[in-house]
Amino acid sequence: MRPVVTGAVNRPAWTMPVIVFSQFAGTSIWFSGNAVLAELMQRWSSLSPMAGWITSAVQLGFIAGTLIFAIFTVSDRFSPRRVFLLCAVAGALANLLTGLSGADLAGLLALRFITGFFLAGIYPVGMKIAAGWYKKGLGNALGFLIGALVLGTAFPHLLKGGLSSVPWQAVILLSSVVCLIGGLLMFLLIPDGPYLVAGTRFNPLAVVTLFRHRELRAAALGYFGHMWELYTLWAFVPFFLSAYLSNAPGFSLNVSFWSFLIIGIGSMGCSVGGLVSVRVGSARVAYIQLMVSGICCLLSPLFFAAPPALFLGLMLLWGISVVGDSPQFSTIVARTAPQELVGSALTLVNCIGFSITVVSLSLMQWISTRVPPQYLLILLAAGPAMGLVCMKSLVGRNRPSTI
Repeated sequence: MRPVVTGAVNRPAWTMPVIVFSQFAGTSIWFSGNAVLAELMQRWSSLSPMAGWITSAVQLGFIAGTLIFAIFTVSDRFSPRRVFLLCAVAGALANLLTGLSGADLAGLLALRFITGFFLAGIYPVGMKIAAGWYKKGLGNALGFLIGALVLGTAFPHLLKGGLSSVPWQAVILLSSVVCLIGGLLMFLLIPDGPYLVAGTRFNPLAVVTLFRHRELRAAALGYFGHMWELYTLWAFVPFFLSAYLSNAPGFSLNVSFWSFLIIGIGSMGCSVGGLVSVRVGSARVAYIQLMVSGICCLLSPLFFAAPPALFLGLMLLWGISVVGDSPQFSTIVARTAPQELVGSALTLVNCIGFSITVVSLSLMQWISTRVPPQYLLILLAAGPAMGLVCMKSLVGRNRPSTI
């Protein structure tokens, strides 16, 4: 394969495909614990359900890792591709121990926390590696990169659906191997790009900027509303599908496979949303997708009364819209933050957003044992509702679509 010449830069033709695949592969360990949740619950039958705890442990690890990596400027001090490889190896090992060790519940949650910690050196660092090669068109590429994260998140459910006849540990093993392959490919095939620059030093006081700049504040609050819904929906998709099946006599489906489709189809929302944003602006794309997912939250109790084909179609629509706005929120924050604080603002917004997912997951975990399952996800509508109100100033009728 010959390199593609872009100006004075010789960029190998496989650059973006390898980065996208490595991002997908590296994040395949994110939801591997959720994919085998039923088997894990058999160890602690009195602690059902555990979807919120398993996911929250990963989220807390990711938050801690993101902050530590930012404070010590890890991807500036060392080659990002080396950081990506080492974190892929460490994350794959922590994930593998989830299936191989006979740890108690505390040990299991600790391993999921460690897995999340090293994901902080995969997801954000993969974005930095891409930025080192793409000075123009990075916003559009962001849609594909986050789309790869979505597919990676859903991938363990696909493995579980296709490997139902083998021990559940095979899902953990294969997701760990895929993660390791992604790290090796990134390291061996993608050198540091010509546009790679050191980021500004992390400034925790940049959080004040979120509330001083109107547009940045609107984008951040919109993102927080989006995060209230996103990971909780992903964590409870298998639970929601199983609850529908219990109320639909004579109908059956592969819960793991359909969980993969509903979560994974969000990559389409990210990619198509990125293309559309070039014409209409990121704010409008994010606003529309957030509105659609919010409507799905409100109507979710009615999904149980729908025939199977309509139910699955609505769940797929929800899967597309619930994450399709994510790359656009990142783009808006990057464009509206003061230039000297872009890195700090993105880090803080992401950390606050992922902290919100822990609150949402914990609340849903508690409520799931107290309300009928068809009414559980309606509570997620609070996030999109707040986000839409806060974003209104970014999508005014006479506002040019520059954001």
